[in-house]
Amino acid sequence: MSRALWLIAGVVVGFVAAHQVSRSPEGRAFLDEVDHKAREFGESVVDGYKAREAELRAAVETAEQKIADLSK
Repeated sequence: MSRALWLIAGVVVGFVAAHQVSRSPEGRAFLDEVDHKAREFGESVVDGYKAREAELRAAVETAEQKIADLSK
């Protein structure tokens, strides 16, 4: 329970700090850059996940075909 409270407190402090930083033009530019980089990272993770999923699906399809050939 104590860890959950620390997590919640950290999130609240983070939001308050971000709000204070975003009040200045430099702070807003910094947060915009952080947001842009976070979105790029997220898109890269999604792209990697989709590529790996396609590889695994192809491998499963190949294995299924080989099993079907052996069954004949």
